[in-house]
Amino acid sequence: MGNNTSSNSNSVPLDNITTATTLFAQEAEVNKKQVTYRIPALIYICAEQTYLAFAEKRKTPDDADAEVLVMRRGLWKNDKNVEWDSGHLVLNSALLLNHRSMNPCPVYEKDSDTLFLFLICVPFGVSEKDQIKAKKNQAQLCYITSKDTGRNWSDVTNLKDVISEKEKNWATFAVGPGHGVQMENGRLIIPAYADDKGSTWNVGNQMEDLVSNECQMAEIDDTLYCNARSTSGHRVEALSRSGGKTFNKPKSAQLTETGKGCQGSVLKILSSDQSTWLIYSHPSDKNTRKDLTIYVNKSQLDPMQWEPIKCINKGPSGYSDLAECEDQKYFACLFECGQKSEIEKIAFNISNI
Repeated sequence: MGNNTSSNSNSVPLDNITTATTLFAQEAEVNKKQVTYRIPALIYICAEQTYLAFAEKRKTPDDADAEVLVMRRGLWKNDKNVEWDSGHLVLNSALLLNHRSMNPCPVYEKDSDTLFLFLICVPFGVSEKDQIKAKKNQAQLCYITSKDTGRNWSDVTNLKDVISEKEKNWATFAVGPGHGVQMENGRLIIPAYADDKGSTWNVGNQMEDLVSNECQMAEIDDTLYCNARSTSGHRVEALSRSGGKTFNKPKSAQLTETGKGCQGSVLKILSSDQSTWLIYSHPSDKNTRKDLTIYVNKSQLDPMQWEPIKCINKGPSGYSDLAECEDQKYFACLFECGQKSEIEKIAFNISNI
């Protein structure tokens, strides 16, 4: 058994971090509706030394009031600095008529220099509760692509032919949110199964037994590791040695879940001695979304070896996404935070292990 993760975030140090940069913030109320940005997704394109930060733009904080996806571009500079473009870009091609766009999930295909941005499109006026009550999924799985690091984007592709009759009958459906993975063999992974470097997309088998939803993945030694949100009080972890086609029986992880659940991010990194570690970001309080904490697992695939190493945001903290840095001594995190609520803004931070 490894060290127990603490449900008391006061025991986690707050140190060695840079000042966070706000990329998206709630805007003044218009017609008594406050524009809110939620659901961060982050990816680093090493060849261009560029970060792309994505979020949902909503008319109000409610999921049902999401409208479009937005993006900001940041260029890596020396000494951990990132220079961000002014303002955000509205991704007008990431839309279906009369649908809202949600759950950004980027993945980069290195051989063809193609960035895929996956999302779901849900009819306006249809909430997740509506779909669950009707026992009928109405979310469409879509993606757009860019060949120039997010400066220009393709028209939207609707993967309606990929979703089988079984998936169409799910109560609801979503991807990510957060970054996808390209495996060493070239296969692209989002919270669904994909291959052919983006030419052909397929759906893998659903994980069994333990109830889980929002998830992220990382590849360790040809094994795909999945870390998922749960309502059980602990995170759910599972492994796939078939490139995401199937996963073994999920396990309730040592990691404490927050309240009824919160999205978290996972990333593979190289340590100073070139060992492979996993890092994970999530609010550390077991009841409320606050105190965003970084955990490390040096034993890679042992779910009992997670250790909290630092808190990178004290106070209200929500969804987050991790990404690499040009300097491998550091990592980047895009996260929801605020003074009174975790949905006040989305900020970017670079920190070390």
